[in-house]
Amino acid sequence: MLKLMINNSEVKVPEGISVLAAARLIGNEIPSLCYREGKPHFTSCMICMVKDNKSGKLFPSCSVKATEGMDITTRDAEIDESRKTALELMLSEHTGDCEAPCQVTCPAHMDIPLMNRHLANGDFREALEVVKKDIALPAVFGRVCPAPCEGACRRKSIDSAVSICLLKRYAGDHDLETGNDYLPERAKETGKKIAIIGAGPAGLAAAYYLQLRGHQCDIYDRRKMAGGTLWDEVATGKLPAGVLEMEVEVIKRLGAWFYPETNIDEVRFRKLVEKFDALLVTTGNREDNVEKWGLEMTDRGIATRGKTYQSSNNKIFAAGSVVRNSKLAIRTLGQGKEAAFSIHQYLSGENVEGEPFRFNSKFGKLQEAEIGEYLKETVKTGRQEAEERHNGFSREQVIAEAERCMHCDCRDLTDCKLRHLSDEYHAAQKRYWSDERGHVRKHIQHDFVIYEPNKCIKCGICVRIAEEHKEKFGLTFIGRGFDVVIGVPFGEAISSGLEAVGQQVVDECPTGALAMREIHDK
Repeated sequence: MLKLMINNSEVKVPEGISVLAAARLIGNEIPSLCYREGKPHFTSCMICMVKDNKSGKLFPSCSVKATEGMDITTRDAEIDESRKTALELMLSEHTGDCEAPCQVTCPAHMDIPLMNRHLANGDFREALEVVKKDIALPAVFGRVCPAPCEGACRRKSIDSAVSICLLKRYAGDHDLETGNDYLPERAKETGKKIAIIGAGPAGLAAAYYLQLRGHQCDIYDRRKMAGGTLWDEVATGKLPAGVLEMEVEVIKRLGAWFYPETNIDEVRFRKLVEKFDALLVTTGNREDNVEKWGLEMTDRGIATRGKTYQSSNNKIFAAGSVVRNSKLAIRTLGQGKEAAFSIHQYLSGENVEGEPFRFNSKFGKLQEAEIGEYLKETVKTGRQEAEERHNGFSREQVIAEAERCMHCDCRDLTDCKLRHLSDEYHAAQKRYWSDERGHVRKHIQHDFVIYEPNKCIKCGICVRIAEEHKEKFGLTFIGRGFDVVIGVPFGEAISSGLEAVGQQVVDECPTGALAMREIHDK
């Protein structure tokens, strides 16, 4: 056994292992994008840099053996800056979106491409689960949302945008019509109670997500029926009253209590503050009563701190048009979801920082030569049109329309190590960008694996896996210097290179370069 110092602590580790492995033995997770447990280093991503305290120099911990008497620091400001630079250099060659433009534009930040993949497969319950992670009233907003997501859809520049709102509506309607409403499992009761003043889109959304987290919500509203300004859509005939009532009923079934026709004056407001663990104000446009509640105000409405929705009273939160007037109900719905996240942090005794916004790679508009690459994953049929918009899509139309999605997102959206580390080290995507970005390429010759070399960081993990399993062709490095890429030798298709280990290379790829297609068979 060897003795060395890691972060000012003496440790004993076996001889012959790397500094990275030694650190991990004692629970210190040095980050890396190319390291494989139990395997010697192959290439170096330079993310695993650590410092030799005796010389003051940095070195890659995956390729240096631990030796007697070493004195190592695994993280400080200089190491962080080194890792950040390495990430930014990788990002300079990374051509791919983490989140599709439609998801980025959606005020509720819904994972639209994943919904589309489920709908294309006929997996309507799974599609609804995706939608309701971010939109508490899908059948309602499938009718009344003005669809900013469709304006951002890349397919719009080719023929016409995917009809996202009608697809979302079908997921919601299908659930209501089957009589077997999707009711997510609630977390264990926390014993915390929240008063929500206002039963419009923001208040309803907040109640939905707070109930799921195990908190009890009591909702007060001046109107006889919950829904707020959504009843204006009912009056125009755009939204059937029954649809709104059924989706509100789901929130009641999760345990929320409604107190209709209740005016909250100054006295009652003070009592709510005393009685409840937290309050959320979602009364819509600013009212006279709000002015008397003792909260700090701006010329727009209740003053809140950044993205936390927390008012000048830490116990009181506010969202929707009472903070800043908005004509988009989908925006206030999204704010209600985000406010619920902050309230949960507050009730859990955490720092109230609001819902985190993750690093998101963006490469901009499609170039003419890239359109064909994206059309590989879709059908060339035009946009489906409902015979009557009031009726929505049929099952067959839903599947056909969902298949038009070009899947602009990353298939490894939640597990990509490059994205995770770029988040952690606050990497800037464009710091080392050149004037001309790389081109998007999609190799879809495999039954279930898609390979996008423009997302590859050339770590070589897939090359080694194919070699270890003695694939006939496997994968290899092709080219030299900065032009090197990973591909199949002799110009063979990906299906020839990954006959046996397709699933394993997908599982171990640190980015979304190799991913499961997860789409409907054409």
